[in-house]
Amino acid sequence: MINLYKASLTERIKRTADVESFRFLPGEKFNFSPGQFTQLIFDTEDLSNKELNKYLSFSSAPAKNYFELTKRLSDSKFSQKLNSLKPGDPVLFSGPLGNCTFKEEYKKIGFLIGGIGITPIISIIEYISEKKLDTDVKLFYSNRTENDIAFKKELDSWAKANKSIEINYLVTDCQSKESGKCIFGRIDKNLLLDKVKDKQERIFYLIGPPKMVTAMKEVCLEIGCSQDKLKIENFIGY
Repeated sequence: MINLYKASLTERIKRTADVESFRFLPGEKFNFSPGQFTQLIFDTEDLSNKELNKYLSFSSAPAKNYFELTKRLSDSKFSQKLNSLKPGDPVLFSGPLGNCTFKEEYKKIGFLIGGIGITPIISIIEYISEKKLDTDVKLFYSNRTENDIAFKKELDSWAKANKSIEINYLVTDCQSKESGKCIFGRIDKNLLLDKVKDKQERIFYLIGPPKMVTAMKEVCLEIGCSQDKLKIENFIGY
């Protein structure tokens, strides 16, 4: 039995040219852990409808009066329904779901993330920032261009306020590689060996499309990361 909850759209926030955040006000108190996701339901008559009922990660820290979901909008039926929402429109959702979460006892963590895989990481880093935790964070965030970097303003702000948070932007088509704003290239073995000296002590989150997750797992194991410290979640049918 799936528990369904009601919420209403309160705000839409443009993150990049094709990535947008949607903030919802739940009708009742709703708790989730940093890193979890929910199912947004547009077809209530057929809950198995994979075209209109999809899973989205929370891109906001828990314990707010709202929750935020972020998606790269496309021509899919689900994206069209999401894009048609206006402030005040009601939605149904279920959850929270997922075990790839953050716990305050984690003292050293790392994220190997590409594109829209950043959404649950925002929830985790915002949580760490708001709670003023001393968790040592290293984020490696890969995109094609600098304009594709979602949440850059927020990430820069959290890193500035908390010296334990280190943000590394990787861009495959970097226009300002001499300015130091981003690293030209991809997340690979040499980069991690150079930037992560305590790899066996660190919990790594590998979240995103299956191909990237598989590639990042191979890199982690190749450089000697502890397999039992890899937290993996694939975005299926996103």
